[in-house]
Amino acid sequence: MSLWDAIIIAIVEALTEFLPVSSTGHMIIANHLLGVEQSPFTNAFIITTQFSAILSVVVLYWKRFFQSFDFYFKLFVAFIPAMILGLLLDDFIEGLLNNVTIVAIMLLLGGFILIVIDKFLNPPTETEVTYPKAFKIGLFQCIAMIPGVSRSAASIIGGMTQGLTRKQAAEFSFFLAVPTMFGAATLKLYQLLSNHPEAITNDGISILIIGNLVSFLGAILAIKGFIHLLTRHGFKVFGYYRIVVGALLLILIWNGVQLQLVD
Repeated sequence: MSLWDAIIIAIVEALTEFLPVSSTGHMIIANHLLGVEQSPFTNAFIITTQFSAILSVVVLYWKRFFQSFDFYFKLFVAFIPAMILGLLLDDFIEGLLNNVTIVAIMLLLGGFILIVIDKFLNPPTETEVTYPKAFKIGLFQCIAMIPGVSRSAASIIGGMTQGLTRKQAAEFSFFLAVPTMFGAATLKLYQLLSNHPEAITNDGISILIIGNLVSFLGAILAIKGFIHLLTRHGFKVFGYYRIVVGALLLILIWNGVQLQLVD
């Protein structure tokens, strides 16, 4: 992986991780276009950039994270379903990641759902995130264990079904990403370094540092831009975009192009 490959991959990860567009599908396309080969270092790079993306949420919303213990309890309640299913279905989920056709189909279906979601789930007023609502949002997040669904999309839709406004649902999705992504990334990194302790070498440290800095800054821009687009235009623009990306993946698959997610 070259430095430029690392920067591009970090940008793709940062810009798509918190948007309802599926970071998995974008990583597949990015890796194909760049010709990045799978290696322990590449896997370690992708995992560590997720930690940087998590940090961006904490920095942007640091006041909320020091608001009250009730805030953390609600996040934990919402995190429980993904934690349990993630541990039980880890091998199954990893197997699904190798099926790019599933990713493409889920991108398309999710796109159509986002296009119509505003019409049916657009509450006019804010409401409190209670413990039952937090748990139900956590259940919706589990749907994103199917690659291509998008963790962000699933949890935001889950929030809106519980009466949250677009902005409330998006922000709670960002907050929920912290324990969810941190837990998943920590487990992946532990498993990787246990099997490949040579994955992170002194020669790759500079690439890791630059990549994580790019991921951190890119995630901040993505979150701010997403909130702006969401409040002004709703989900339709993301729905149409998902359909285009999903169709692109299917066209590549039907033309016999070998696609793979380096993760």
